[in-house]
Amino acid sequence: MSHFSSLAEVLQHQAMTRPEIAAVTVYSDRPGEPSKLSFAELYAQAAHLARQLAAETVPGDRALLVFPSCLEFVVAYFACLIAGVAAVPMMPPRRNANHDASAAIIADCAPRLALSPASDPDPRGLLRERLAARGIRHLPVALASRPNQAGERRSNPTGLAFLQYTSGSTSAPKGVMVSHRNLLANLEMMRQRLGNHTGSAHVSWIPLYHDLGLIMNLLQPIYLGAPCVLMTPSGFMHRPLNWLRAIHEHRAEVAAAPNFAFDLCVDRFRPEQMEGIDLGGWKIALNGAEPVRAATLERFSATFAAYGFAPEAMRPAYGLAEATLLVSAAERGSLPRTREVSARALKAARIASPEGEGDCQRIVSCGSPMTGLSIAIVDPDTLHPVQPGRIGEIWIRADSVADGYWLRPEESERVFEARPQRAGTEAEDNWLRTGDLGHLDEAGELYVVGRIKDVMIIRGVNHYPQDIEATVAASHPALRRDHGAAFTITDEHGIERIVVVQEIERSRRHAVVEAEVVAAIQAAVVNNHDVAADRIVLIRTGSLPKTTSGKVQRDLTRRRLSEGTLERWNLPERPGETIPA
Repeated sequence: MSHFSSLAEVLQHQAMTRPEIAAVTVYSDRPGEPSKLSFAELYAQAAHLARQLAAETVPGDRALLVFPSCLEFVVAYFACLIAGVAAVPMMPPRRNANHDASAAIIADCAPRLALSPASDPDPRGLLRERLAARGIRHLPVALASRPNQAGERRSNPTGLAFLQYTSGSTSAPKGVMVSHRNLLANLEMMRQRLGNHTGSAHVSWIPLYHDLGLIMNLLQPIYLGAPCVLMTPSGFMHRPLNWLRAIHEHRAEVAAAPNFAFDLCVDRFRPEQMEGIDLGGWKIALNGAEPVRAATLERFSATFAAYGFAPEAMRPAYGLAEATLLVSAAERGSLPRTREVSARALKAARIASPEGEGDCQRIVSCGSPMTGLSIAIVDPDTLHPVQPGRIGEIWIRADSVADGYWLRPEESERVFEARPQRAGTEAEDNWLRTGDLGHLDEAGELYVVGRIKDVMIIRGVNHYPQDIEATVAASHPALRRDHGAAFTITDEHGIERIVVVQEIERSRRHAVVEAEVVAAIQAAVVNNHDVAADRIVLIRTGSLPKTTSGKVQRDLTRRRLSEGTLERWNLPERPGETIPA
C-alpha cells in the first residue's frame, strides 16, 4: 500500500478491485436486517458528497462529523478525505452528561460545516442550538439514490487528514493533527504486525469518534479491502454476548475493545446465549485503550475456551491518539506475556523479582514496538533515559506520530518535540512524550504501568490508581468492576489523603450494608497496598465520570466530590430512569 498518498486513494482502489465486497455492514438497535455498502457503493456515495463539500469549503476547512455508528458517518468521513476537508469526529452533544466535550471541541476547531444524519439523531435540538450560536452551517447527510462520482479529488497528501480529539481523561480534549502520511503509516504498521489481510473481517461496537473504533475497527479493514461490521455501543453494553455472536456469524478474524469489555462478557456470560457460537476464527482479540489486566486475559480465555476461543488470540496492545493509534502489540499467534514483579519495587518505580508470596504483582506485556517505531523510557524530570530495570515515561518516535495539537503551539512543542538528554548533551531527534509510565524489558517488550498525572505519592512511595481501583472492586460482591476512582486530596495540614469513589452494582443496591462494604474496602486496600483509604464514597450505578472511551476521569471525580455533586448510592431512582449497564 506504500504507493498510495491518501486513504481516499486506497478506497478508490478497493472500489475498482473489490467492487462487490461488502465494505461496511451496520446493525442498529432496532430489529431488522443490517444496512450495508460495498466498496464500490461506498466510494460512489463518498465522492458524491465530496462534490457538495468542495462547493462549500476551501481545502483545510474543518467539518464536524456528529453521527452514531452508521453508514452515513463512513460516507461523510471519506467525503472529507476526498474533498480535502479535515474531518472532526465528535460525540453527539448531551445535556447533563458525565462527559460532554462537544462545546469545547466546537470552539477549538472552528468548523466551517457540521454533518449529521438526515434522520435527525438530535431530537432535543442541542446540536443545532450549539451550531447556531456559532454560525456554523449544518448539513444533514443521507445516502444518495443515484450518486454522481464526477469531481476532482483535492486531498493534500502532505496535509491534515483529520483531527482526532483526545479523550480528556486527564485534561481538556485536544485536537491531534493526523496527516495522511501519519494515517497510512500506522495502518501499514498494524497490517504488518497483526498479519491482517483481505480476509480479516472486523467486528466493532466502539464509537467511531473514538480512535480505536475509527482507525483500528473501521479504517484498518477498509485499508486491507476486508469487511467491517459495526454494532452500536448501547447494544453491546446491554447485550455484550451479541458482540461474540456477530464475530461468529461474520467469521471475523479481528475484534478490538478496551479491557473492561472482555470483563463484561465474562460477567454477563450465559450458556444459553452462547449456543451455536464458534469463536475459533477469532485471531486478533486486541485489548487496549486502558490498563490491561492479567486476570482479565485468564478469565476471558477460560470462560470462552469451550466455544473455540484460543488464548493466543488475545492481543494486549498500547496506543494513543498522538501516535495516530497503535504503538505496540505482539505478532499474530503468540501467547500474551505476563510477568510477576515485586509490588514494593513497583512502588519505587523499579522492576524487580518478588521477594516473597506477599510481594507479587502481575503486569501484562503490550508487545514490542511496531516496525518502524522507536520507544525510549525516559525520566520525566531529568529527561535522561532511565537505567535498565527502572520505570519512566514512554517516549516514541515514528512516521505515525502526529504533527501536534491544533492551535496549541507551546504544548505541541513540549509534547511532540521532546529531546532526551544523553551523556550530558541534548539529542537532536524529536520524540513524543506520551505521559504514560512504563518499562521495556530485555526482550524489548513494553509494560505500561500508569499515567504520570494519576500517580499517587504517599510517604515517598508511588501508588498507581488503577491497581487500587482493581483491589477495591474485588473486595466485595456489591461493587461494580471497572467503575471506581482512586485519587488523593490534600488535607488542611498539607498531607496527601487517598480517596476512593466506587459504584455499587445496581442489582445489589437494596441489600447493601454500607459499613460492611466500607470495611471490606479498607481491609483490602491496607492488605494489598500498605496504605489506608482515608475516605470511601459509594455512588450510584452509571454515575462515575468517564470519557466516551470508558476511561475514568479522576480529576473530574475529585472536583465533583469537592462540589458535593456525586450521586450517592442510596439516592432513589428517578421515574423512568434507565441506568447504563
